[in-house]
Amino acid sequence: MNIAHINNSIESQKNTLLQHSLYGKVKTIEDLQAFLEGHVYAVWDFMSLLKALQSKLTCTTTPWFPTTNPQTRYLINEIVLAEETDISLDGRRQSHYEMYIEAMQDCGARTADIEEFLKAINSLKNIFVAIKTSHLHPGIKAFLDFTFTVIEHGKPHEIAAAFTFGREDLIPSMFTSIIKKFQENLPEIDLSKLIYYFERHIELDADEHGPMAMEMITELCENDALKWKEVEEVSLLALEKRIGLWNAIEEQITERVSLV
Repeated sequence: MNIAHINNSIESQKNTLLQHSLYGKVKTIEDLQAFLEGHVYAVWDFMSLLKALQSKLTCTTTPWFPTTNPQTRYLINEIVLAEETDISLDGRRQSHYEMYIEAMQDCGARTADIEEFLKAINSLKNIFVAIKTSHLHPGIKAFLDFTFTVIEHGKPHEIAAAFTFGREDLIPSMFTSIIKKFQENLPEIDLSKLIYYFERHIELDADEHGPMAMEMITELCENDALKWKEVEEVSLLALEKRIGLWNAIEEQITERVSLV
């Protein structure tokens, strides 16, 4: 088994995401706000997947010791550098999550809910309790619960699978679809910060992070058939949960429109 096999195995789920009806539902600024308020949880928990990999594949404690594989160490540190301290539209150092929050604010979307959720995590000291007791849509809860279950119980190659096939490899094509629909449906609205965020992700993931993540998977699995099978299983689940997240956001947009 190899990368080509995984790509073939997940093709159907990827196509479902790339052709999802959610993109066409974002027709007004209120629809866009609802989209952003749901999608921000994926922007945030992506950083936790990333940091979990950094913790597993590099030494982040003292005293320092070199980890087994310098190549995977390099790959994950390079991705962390860009995701956690990229350059914003106006030239400041920001994580992609912070860029997204500012783009939300520019669009008039609520950031209070995600901020309250993060406060609850900090207060409860248990991410799973915070998810369960939140007022989030069940589809968003399921998405987050899967992410943190993989982080807590997954082996390095399984976390890398959720990160690579559930996020990095998917993002360029998916975000291209999102941008196209937003620009078609909302030509009169200044989406400069949001478009910058999406385009930055497309640029980094297509040209650098996607190939790096694929190399990381290959380095971690080598010729171990069981590891490749586990990568396949986690990748399929990650995409199913992403479809569930899109379904949840679409449902919230549809419900809001029906109430107007």
